[in-house]
Amino acid sequence: MFKFFVQPQVDVHDRQVYGYETLLRKYGPDGWRVPTNFLELSIAEQATLLEQTAQELGPKLAHQFLAFNLNQAQFDLPDTLPTILKLKQRLKSVNLAIEFTEAPTLAQMKHYSEVLHAHDMMLDLDDVGTGSNTYANIKAFLPYADKIKFAMQNLRMTGDADKIPEQLAFWTQQAEKNQLTMILEGIEDPQDQALAAKYQVTIHQGYFYSQPVAPKALALNFNY
Repeated sequence: MFKFFVQPQVDVHDRQVYGYETLLRKYGPDGWRVPTNFLELSIAEQATLLEQTAQELGPKLAHQFLAFNLNQAQFDLPDTLPTILKLKQRLKSVNLAIEFTEAPTLAQMKHYSEVLHAHDMMLDLDDVGTGSNTYANIKAFLPYADKIKFAMQNLRMTGDADKIPEQLAFWTQQAEKNQLTMILEGIEDPQDQALAAKYQVTIHQGYFYSQPVAPKALALNFNY
């Protein structure tokens, strides 16, 4: 059994929800967990779940983005982009954003960017600075993106938390240089909020605001 949980992205400047990231979960003996293989559920099946998630969010999604993650194995599939376009046709009023969690090829980035923008969707680069999304790998992609996400939790998990301020400064500069929206992920406490404020990042995501939850369980009492 699969389900999309959602985690809000909060605009602390406007004091409102900016968007929701959808996070696929699979139910097993230990409850809801991240799938070990995201290809276990087809893109078409995920699109159906995403549509259900949008319906469950209802008026909470009135002016916000709904972000859908794709890894390399998924965006390599020939049916992925056509499936997303069909989903957008069914969700005409929803602001969809596709997040690449791994670095594509430049040709893929250009193609996805052109097609998604032609259909009023956004293309975002997730986890910048970690994994395959190093600056060397993705610098040529930045002109084709709309947003970048810097995930502090990735550096914490690898024992590199001390590098967060330097990396955050660098990626906020890249966002400004390329006129990209910047989202800071991994906000866990007021100290993280203060760090974001230091670098003037106003769109936050993390457990300090809300854990990923089922759409119907989402409460909008956030620590702005």
